[in-house]
Amino acid sequence: MHTTQSTIDRRTVLRSAGATAIGGTLAGCLGRGERASTDLILAPPEGHERAKTTDVPHPIYGDELPSATVPAPLQDRSVTTTGFVGARHTMLTFVFTSCTTVCPGLTATIRRVQADAAERGDADEIVFQAITFDPEYDTGPVLREYGRDLGVDFDAGNWYFLRPESPARARAVVDDTFGVAFERVDGADSTDQSGDDPDGGEPGDGDETGGNHTAESTNETSHTAETTNETDGGHGAHARHFVHTSLVLLVNRAGLVERAYTGGPPAPQTVRDDARAVVEGW
Repeated sequence: MHTTQSTIDRRTVLRSAGATAIGGTLAGCLGRGERASTDLILAPPEGHERAKTTDVPHPIYGDELPSATVPAPLQDRSVTTTGFVGARHTMLTFVFTSCTTVCPGLTATIRRVQADAAERGDADEIVFQAITFDPEYDTGPVLREYGRDLGVDFDAGNWYFLRPESPARARAVVDDTFGVAFERVDGADSTDQSGDDPDGGEPGDGDETGGNHTAESTNETSHTAETTNETDGGHGAHARHFVHTSLVLLVNRAGLVERAYTGGPPAPQTVRDDARAVVEGW
């Protein structure tokens, strides 16, 4: 098991879009979030121009999906986050099951897209991955119960709960590779945090940069609004408290990020419509 980017600068990797020849014309050196438009279905989101020049730690529109291989206990195998590139679109988020506020909303966000895809006959076009950053508690049975409580359709064959092997591995995957910051704050020992808080703004608009997500906002590194302190256990008589940030990724079949939703659970209809557009436009 290994993460292909956990030991190197993730920002360098995310920005390393190569030069591409299209129709005999040299596309030239492309910066972060500037992959050829033919590889992307959706138009750039609000705030994208700022995001390209801001040190945002998580993947943004046009970036390649980072790769990490993580056990999927309900399938009794390991899954690589990029393992479906070329075959299916991907939605991905990061949670812990004891969370009673933002995490159920993040899970429900991609669960609703799963249900919508099934209704439209597109269940085989998209996969869903939810990575826990609390592997000590979030065992396979706990993840299964959590998913059932939130209406996940495991029979569809397109849903994967991913559980890193250890807290240190969770840090490497969730924080170091994907830029989702988290810290356990109930007095238990925790691995060092990177210090980068990836986003921070109002939920639901798909803006990538953080801040207040308004036309006037220029504070793209203020992450306080989106950081969540979970203060009780939702799946058992235990106290597991985390401060963490949130991220939902919509990634197309080419492995490029179409949307990075931050600041809490995004508006369900917005995400549904974006996912439909990506599936239909491919």
